[in-house]
Amino acid sequence: MTPRAVRRFIEALAAANPAPRSELAYHDPFTLLVAVVLSAQATDAAVNQVTRTLFAAAATPAAMVALGAERVGEHIRRIGLWQGKARNVVALSRLLIERHGGTVPHDRAALEALPGVGRKTANVVLNVAFGEPTMAVDTHIFRLGNRTGLAPGKTVRAVEEALLARIPRDRLRDAHHWLILHGRYVCKARKPECWRCVGAEWCRYPAKTPAPAAALSRNLPPS
Repeated sequence: MTPRAVRRFIEALAAANPAPRSELAYHDPFTLLVAVVLSAQATDAAVNQVTRTLFAAAATPAAMVALGAERVGEHIRRIGLWQGKARNVVALSRLLIERHGGTVPHDRAALEALPGVGRKTANVVLNVAFGEPTMAVDTHIFRLGNRTGLAPGKTVRAVEEALLARIPRDRLRDAHHWLILHGRYVCKARKPECWRCVGAEWCRYPAKTPAPAAALSRNLPPS
């Protein structure tokens, strides 16, 4: 996409969703951090189901350490990789107490030093909890960046850097949510729903999918 097309594409997403937000359920930076760690290879809906009881039992680093990995695991065993995630959640909680006084640090290096926290997780926390204009590239954003021509790249980091460079600065913070939600619900992996994409005019995907017959019939004028 040209810079002008990038701006128009992002503005179209903004108009369609003026107040985007994460679909993960959380109460504060700590519960957000835990939820994002648990969301690796799991849907937000599945994570929200298990954190409902987990956060009722332990909503602070101290409470999570006291709960212990085995009991954390009892709450989250319905999501993928739950055993390793349980250990990481307890370990990162312990380090938050030891290194940061029990608070989530507003610092990328400190976040990425925590067990189970990589660049994507740190980007989410910095964006959602602290308002930083970061771009957490998940599978949805990686696919969308390449498919649309918004930010082509062979690696996750390349797509992230391209998005940071190409998206207007004043739209960067919310763009994280717009792109994830658009990739999740419209620009889907197997069959993108191009007929209802608000940015289709500027998208460079050559094989745009037409509206199915059912969708077309709903738009027919009355006879």
